[in-house]
Amino acid sequence: MKRFLSLFLALVMSAALCATAMAAEVRGVTDTEIKIGQWGPQTGPAALWGAVARGTDLYFKMLNDEGGVNGRKIAYYLRDDGYQPNRTKAIVKELVENEGVWGFVGGVGTSPGMAVMPYLVEKNIPWVSPSSGSTHWTIPPKKNIFGVYPTYPVDAALLVRHALDTLKKTKIGFLYQNDDYGKGGLMGARKELRDHKLELAAAVSTEVTDTDLSTQVLKLKEAGCEVVVLWLLPKQAAITLGTAAKMGFKPQFMTSTTLADPELMYKITKGLWKGVIFSTFGELPWSDHPMMVKLREAWQKYAPQERWGAFYTSGILYAMPMVEGIKRCGNDLSYDNFIKQMETFKGWSEGLGAPLTFTPEQRQGANSVFLAVCDPEVKGMGRKISDWITIENFDIKDYEGLDH
Repeated sequence: MKRFLSLFLALVMSAALCATAMAAEVRGVTDTEIKIGQWGPQTGPAALWGAVARGTDLYFKMLNDEGGVNGRKIAYYLRDDGYQPNRTKAIVKELVENEGVWGFVGGVGTSPGMAVMPYLVEKNIPWVSPSSGSTHWTIPPKKNIFGVYPTYPVDAALLVRHALDTLKKTKIGFLYQNDDYGKGGLMGARKELRDHKLELAAAVSTEVTDTDLSTQVLKLKEAGCEVVVLWLLPKQAAITLGTAAKMGFKPQFMTSTTLADPELMYKITKGLWKGVIFSTFGELPWSDHPMMVKLREAWQKYAPQERWGAFYTSGILYAMPMVEGIKRCGNDLSYDNFIKQMETFKGWSEGLGAPLTFTPEQRQGANSVFLAVCDPEVKGMGRKISDWITIENFDIKDYEGLDH
């Protein structure tokens, strides 16, 4: 009997040791740290969006000073891809295969994200909160990708709905970046107008590298647009407003969540951003939300050289659900367990955005925005003009063929 018990105990101990060894073999995870990566344009035409990844850095520094996540500190790897998809591919491969990162958070841009999505899906590497409203991340659902950013078709449709129903304007123009990012917004605008038996007064595209938008703005003016929706880089949006002002063209400008940093946009447009209506999907940076107050204190401690604004705080918003998922994993940070724990989100509302729900069939955690207007009399310059709004029963099939 004693011999049997000794053998049994030996087997139990062996199994425990094997389990420990297996846990230790999870790439990017040790008993003391977990490696997380992000790419973002610190240079190049989209450099103003570089603040997103730096905001994530602030949040991780705060968490690490509080002891990390389940006792593990976050080792954060930020790389500049310059908004160039080929560089993004090289960066992600380097971070996975050389640095051994466990997963990715954020990552600005539709085209950069599309360049690395096949690689991340193939390797089942967690990617939480792609910093883009492309539908490609979550439609159809990808096991390892969890979307927080509202999809561009929904975002654009809700802006157009506000123009039609609240502003009572029907001559709407759409100026967009000629890629998946811009076309995602275009299809939403067209769909909403089609539902009202209307069409865009003008749909005008531009390339990422364009610096003279006078031809595009003139087309919008000649079409008699009362409202112009912008789906552009921040720099190009600033060029658009400056060009319109020189032409004496004064429509109501509306912009997507991608330009939801009114303080920055007001500055780079030299005040022309006043009155621009924008959509957003997270707490305004200067709100009295308890977590936002705490984060502003952390900002003063860790990164006072940074400008506190919506691009910066969105990097925090993206990281929060990933951190919550890691917390729920306990000591088992295998990919399968992380995915399982993310699927326990049922209306999770402890972050800075809309409540999140993930299921095996639903990887878009939320698809809601609220609207605000740039008001220089308000701290941070954003004044809310709506509650959370969404498109119920969103189905991408309803938008097919509307992106050109």
